[in-house]
Amino acid sequence: MATRTLPPGLPAKVASVPPNQTLYVTNLPSAKIQKDDLRTALYMLFSTYGAVLDVVALKTMKMRGQAHIVYKDIQTATQAMRSLNGFEFFGRELKISYAKSKSNIIAKLDGTFKPPAASTAAQVEITDLQQSIFNAPVPGAPSAGVPAKPANADQVMKDAASPDTRGVKRPREEEGQEESDSDVAMEEDSDDE
Repeated sequence: MATRTLPPGLPAKVASVPPNQTLYVTNLPSAKIQKDDLRTALYMLFSTYGAVLDVVALKTMKMRGQAHIVYKDIQTATQAMRSLNGFEFFGRELKISYAKSKSNIIAKLDGTFKPPAASTAAQVEITDLQQSIFNAPVPGAPSAGVPAKPANADQVMKDAASPDTRGVKRPREEEGQEESDSDVAMEEDSDDE
């Protein structure tokens, strides 16, 4: 069995990734162009070499300036990588290599797709304080320490039952007419001294 020798000039990290349909593109402009425009431009550029299944270009801090281009087969991905590596794209030279793992689209086509595992948030242990808060009684619900409300505490409005009084403005109840007549005039300010 012959050992595989690396072509001269390739870093060991790049050469250790096996060829696949997904290309990893770096050194993309991140601030000059919108995400949708970047995806469209990458699709137009890379589709000249073969059928592009997907272009993943995110603008998050972790993925800024990077993209993944998914081809239908390895041969077209290899041809595009060889032709476009170092190509000037919006003023920057593209750096292209094979992606480390298989794309989700390729895994779905192969039938080997496994959905990502549940997040670690579901496995977090709940403390006693959190448990007491979650098990607290609902506000307004009867609880063991508070006496129950008497049955006749709620009263129905007198006017609500008759349809004649609906929408009619009720006059204010006059409590004491004589109180409003006995208003005292305000004193003048003594600041004018």
